[in-house]
Amino acid sequence: MSPAESVPEGRPEKLKRFGRLAAPAFAVYVSSMVAHLVLLALMSGPGGPGLLDRLLAWDGHLYTDIAAHGYPDSFTYGADGKPTGNNLAFFPLFPLLSRAVHTLTGLDVGIAAVVTAHLAMIAALIAVQQLMTRLYGRRTAIVALVLLAAAQPMALAFFMAYSESLFLALCAGALLAAHRKAWLTAGALALLAGLTRPAAVSIAAAITVAVAVHLYRERRLSWRPLTAVALACISTPAYLWWVGNRLHRPDAWFLIQEAGWGTHWDNGRAYVDFLRTTLTSGDGWVAVSTAVLTLGLLCATAIACRRTTWLPLIVYGCSLVVLTLGQSNFYHSKLRLLIPALVFLVPLARAIARTTNRTAAITLGAAALFGCWYGAYMLTTWHYAI
Repeated sequence: MSPAESVPEGRPEKLKRFGRLAAPAFAVYVSSMVAHLVLLALMSGPGGPGLLDRLLAWDGHLYTDIAAHGYPDSFTYGADGKPTGNNLAFFPLFPLLSRAVHTLTGLDVGIAAVVTAHLAMIAALIAVQQLMTRLYGRRTAIVALVLLAAAQPMALAFFMAYSESLFLALCAGALLAAHRKAWLTAGALALLAGLTRPAAVSIAAAITVAVAVHLYRERRLSWRPLTAVALACISTPAYLWWVGNRLHRPDAWFLIQEAGWGTHWDNGRAYVDFLRTTLTSGDGWVAVSTAVLTLGLLCATAIACRRTTWLPLIVYGCSLVVLTLGQSNFYHSKLRLLIPALVFLVPLARAIARTTNRTAAITLGAAALFGCWYGAYMLTTWHYAI
């Protein structure tokens, strides 16, 4: 070994190497953000809510309220005396980070929440890029980033004061760490995901499967993988327990979800009824497009479930799809809830990556234009929560 080869890589060299590796993720972040915001501004028109108001719409207001004032300490009731939804339905990590950004920078809490989402999105794109590169190569990874950040209908939610970008960053980071067999890191990131959204059950299942496969191959027990499973599985039940203890009722969180958003597990009955009604007699653009796009997503997910797709990624993505479509809630929120799933992007990304540069550019450009327009439409024209 030469003297030059024996010298450890210095910090400046590591930063340069990281910058080169992360450059595609930053480029996709900047271009997709600009595309989303430009279309959103064009469709907002003069005299209406500004861009910041749009990015804080719906759940964004609820997250910023938690960041500013904390959680309620009781059930809330309507004028008819029936329970209503309240902020305890929302998991704590995103508002806590938003409050931290607000405290550290002095920014308005709403701006701080948007900044938090954008920082999380940058981290998510870097993690997804590294994961997809390890699994399928650099070209497929870059295509997947464009599909993820711009082409998905409702990808705009990644750039709003919503928790989707943070959830994706933590789940993609946990999957990447598991693929590298950095078990404690994977478990810690999955634990944080469990404090971000209830759908973290999906990443807990994925980490459990990754550990099971690893232990089967190694033929011996090891405390680090088992600790990762314990960490991944503990945080979501802990928050549900905390809400139940706060309101003196074990099922308090589920009651709040049902009262506020009509959310409960129904084995997909509501989704099947929605498809049947919409595809036979529906005439609303949002309903029809949601039905068609979710069916396409299911087909892409089925195609992804093959031996060439890493099993923990299949488990994570399929679990998230099942959790989203198996619950009774607003049909027009389904596409937004599915944007962190990743798995259904794999066959599309691999197919586009095999085409010529010209074909890939035209395909991705058209898909990104549609995805950015769809999100802008849902925020400016659609009158209901996304």
